[in-house]
Amino acid sequence: MRLEDYWGIGPKTSALLTAELGESQAVEAIEAADVRALVDAGVPRGRATRILRRANGEAGMGVLATADTRAVYDDLLSLAAGYALTEHAADRIRVLTPCLDRDEIETRLDDVVAAREAWERLGEAERDRVTEAFVAYDEANGTDRAAVETALTLRDVGLTGETFAALEGLDDEGLKAAADALHDVRGSIDDGPVTVAAGADAELDARRERLAAAEALADSAFDVLEQVRDGSVRDFEALAAATVDHVADETGADPGTIRAAAPDDALDAADFVSATLRGLVETLADAVEDREATVATALRERIDEGGGDVERAAAVVGDLALQLSLGRFAAEYRLTRPRLVDDGLAVRDAHSPFIDGSVQPVSYGVGTHPLGGDDDGDGEGSTADVAGGVDPPTGDRVSVLTGANSGGKTTLLETLCAVALLTSMGLPVPASAAAVGGFDRIVFHRRHASFNAGVLESTLRSVVPPLVESGRTLMLVDEFEAITEPGRAADLLNGLVDLTVEREALGVYVTHLAEDLSPLPDTARIDGIFAEGLTNDLALRVDYQPRFGTVGRSTPEFIVSRLVANAADRDVRRGFEHLAAAVGEAAVQRTLSDARWSPDDA
Repeated sequence: MRLEDYWGIGPKTSALLTAELGESQAVEAIEAADVRALVDAGVPRGRATRILRRANGEAGMGVLATADTRAVYDDLLSLAAGYALTEHAADRIRVLTPCLDRDEIETRLDDVVAAREAWERLGEAERDRVTEAFVAYDEANGTDRAAVETALTLRDVGLTGETFAALEGLDDEGLKAAADALHDVRGSIDDGPVTVAAGADAELDARRERLAAAEALADSAFDVLEQVRDGSVRDFEALAAATVDHVADETGADPGTIRAAAPDDALDAADFVSATLRGLVETLADAVEDREATVATALRERIDEGGGDVERAAAVVGDLALQLSLGRFAAEYRLTRPRLVDDGLAVRDAHSPFIDGSVQPVSYGVGTHPLGGDDDGDGEGSTADVAGGVDPPTGDRVSVLTGANSGGKTTLLETLCAVALLTSMGLPVPASAAAVGGFDRIVFHRRHASFNAGVLESTLRSVVPPLVESGRTLMLVDEFEAITEPGRAADLLNGLVDLTVEREALGVYVTHLAEDLSPLPDTARIDGIFAEGLTNDLALRVDYQPRFGTVGRSTPEFIVSRLVANAADRDVRRGFEHLAAAVGEAAVQRTLSDARWSPDDA
């Protein structure tokens, strides 16, 4: 395959990769999703990531049907990459793509859940050791020595199980011997001739020191001549003897070795000194090379005592870094394994991964799923002890979500989108339980506060084509009334709900226009989120758990109440009090009373 056959690689990028890596190596890097290789070759990291996503997950990228879906996808991978134990693991996380192969999803879920459980079993000290080992591995650019030492650390902290089975067959003693030998090697033993590190062999270090001293003298041969030629040097033989003595003192080289390096046919004193030093450098360099070859052979033998364990360690540590990074991410965000189902999307006690701090968990779902509804066949819904008191209903293809401003409706859509995307990538989800079907497209559309025909047209172009394509589509659409007048928005929403049911898709549509909708299809329902008042510090108190089959109400009296309470200017407060009369003065006064506020507080 030619480089330019890959998405995102034009003539300039192709020429760059060919010049830096060679075409065959560049193709290998792309097929291996090696972000680092492309970045080191000069491709910007963001562009390299996009190229590799397309190269390795072209079919899955079609799941990201809208810009808002792609934004959630990017945000999820950025969160996960933030818990990577190595830079290479972070790069591999960033190129994960949705997958349409359910078996592949199940396999990755097995690995990530096992890695999460393994990470959670470790104590704080063991986690620190693992993290430090991978940092050292990263800083050493994944050398064999670093891989062996990391593998030894992973074994020592007790990481076991199928995910870490590759570690269980390793021989500790052999690896330790190999690690000691690799400590004395610069670079990888697979990169060509072994270079022995300083400190590995005293004789080699001494020969290198003599060579370095001789090279320094050779670079200043004229100065050497001046130092050996004084009043006592009257003839050439005296000059030669003085040169040998001086060089021996300065380099530690054997005088006989120096004399052997001296020329027999020097033209003059300057030629004699410089030729002697050049010859000595060559002789000492040969001595260093011979000794290094001898030591390298011994080191290779010590490394080979580990059998194939060194190669296996080098091969598996990078993969384990990825698995543990994803497990660490899953542990941090309390992610659990979803149940893969044929149809439906449902969550129990879900929380948004994008909100810091404690949040009210929410249960919700559409489609046919096993988390709630008529599980026992008696025609009544389940009453499991979850956030809202009931499990999400089962069987409805579409829900219309209504309710209070700042009630978390958009956050719920975003959370459902995150759950569907994480599952599609074989990653656990932010819920105590989840049932997730397979989707060929996920259409997430946030509310856009622009009121013009261009926005309406672009929105319809964004959400309708994916809905009518063949395959399975999930629609998560927020507030059409923000882009056209309410009456027409209700008509459009009715049409979208009908079309979603007709196409056998699943959908959650957020709106404030529930009362303006025509009768919905039998497989659609209306749910509501309710604000319950103000707290003592005038924050809106909301029950974020939707109430199924109930129209949520906007509660402007709560907002107006807060504006009345917070108005510092008396005239401004009177203006808000005028609005209070319009929305229901009794309700506003009751809200302020519940919040223990009085005009004297102003």
